[in-house]
Amino acid sequence: MEYLGSCLCKGIKFKVIGDFNSFYLCHCRYCRKDTGSAHAANLFSTTAKLEWIKTETKIKIFQPHKSNHVKAFCTNCGSALPNLQMDGKLLVVPAGCLDTKLEKRPNAHIFFSSKASWEDSLDEINKFGRFPE
Repeated sequence: MEYLGSCLCKGIKFKVIGDFNSFYLCHCRYCRKDTGSAHAANLFSTTAKLEWIKTETKIKIFQPHKSNHVKAFCTNCGSALPNLQMDGKLLVVPAGCLDTKLEKRPNAHIFFSSKASWEDSLDEINKFGRFPE
């Protein structure tokens, strides 16, 4: 399989060639902090290859001190980007940065014991197809 992706400003574009082993929604404090949301949605692969197609803007890698958490992002727009971890053995791709339609469904919620307190009963709140009037 081949997946295309980019950052919000389109200064960075990439291609992932291969399949993803897993798709996790992570609720750990690092993922909540770096997404500003309830969880991160990340795809993981030990076999897929990452190819940078366009890098007009710079990519920054950040890793909190004494953690295994890694975040790559565009220095222009701040969008999350793929990164290699575990000495290049693990490719981590934020699902939201893919431009190719993703057929894979999440395998699981992880670090669910760390979920945000306001995340309870989200299925019960109103849903709108666009910004509410």
